[in-house]
Amino acid sequence: MANQLDEMNPEIMAEGRDVHVIAKVIPVETSGFEKLIPTILMAIGVIAIVLGIVIDKYLISAIGVVVLVYPWWRLKQISSEFNMMEQRIQNAASEIDNYMEQRVVILSNAAKLVEKSIEVDKDILVDIAKYRSGNFSEESRSDVNAQLNKATRALNVAIENYPELQSQDTIRDAMQQNSYLQKEITAARTLYNDAVNTWNREIFDFPFKKIVAAKEGRTTRIPFIADQETKEKAKGVFF
Repeated sequence: MANQLDEMNPEIMAEGRDVHVIAKVIPVETSGFEKLIPTILMAIGVIAIVLGIVIDKYLISAIGVVVLVYPWWRLKQISSEFNMMEQRIQNAASEIDNYMEQRVVILSNAAKLVEKSIEVDKDILVDIAKYRSGNFSEESRSDVNAQLNKATRALNVAIENYPELQSQDTIRDAMQQNSYLQKEITAARTLYNDAVNTWNREIFDFPFKKIVAAKEGRTTRIPFIADQETKEKAKGVFF
């Protein structure tokens, strides 16, 4: 088979191409034949067992027992593996939520300190207090992070416009802690997205994992997505 991609004579897209995460959940579905694979294997195992006994070849019967039991054992094992994978995803999500909750507290305190000196735009800073619970859902996690980033930028602008605020140690320390937590969230997002990527790949693995995923109603998961404003800023000129 010839090379499907030729790096020496590529089709160049001079205008470039932006990419986006598709926020769509895809359920796992199996065909009628795929659903019958475990049953077919078990039937073959039963036939081998009977044949081995009839012709007095117990090795064939032993192989038949393995073929009979393996599909049932493998399906149970995969179900357990999926449960453990879900726990890893939840643990990674919990790390993100923990850091975001800390950011909520720090930004809330920083906003109060800034408000003592200047009037802050309440609409820009958003109602940070509503995020203090830390109960972020899979759907809202990216949105909450975007709102916190928006509040951070608003505070930074306010502080930059008033030099006397920059000299206050408490405000400077709070913003430094916020910057540190942003980096920790980025690292936690990577772990979360790796776990989600593994999940999305494994549930479609043919045949047994796909069969179990479809039977249990498993679906793909959406990775942590950067907000549009952040993506636009990433294209800007910084120096």
